[in-house]
Amino acid sequence: MQSGIHPAYRPVVFRDKAGDLAFLTRSTATSTRTIEWEDGNTYPVIDVEISSASHPFYTGNARVLDTAGRVERFQRRYGLTGSKPGPAS
Repeated sequence: MQSGIHPAYRPVVFRDKAGDLAFLTRSTATSTRTIEWEDGNTYPVIDVEISSASHPFYTGNARVLDTAGRVERFQRRYGLTGSKPGPAS
């Protein structure tokens, strides 16, 4: 790596307030706010809106959309029966 052209790569805490999750990792992201971590050291903290602790897919709260009604409405509107015509002889 060339020296002087890359951002500093250091420990940073990412915190998801909605999911009550925080984890320490290394990143080039910067922040002016800090947090005292479990090991007694102070690290920059970056608040995120969503993480695996609050994302509906990972928490099991995902909504399943019913597309059957949409498909039937499309077929009624455009007169499709759902069967493909065979090859022309």
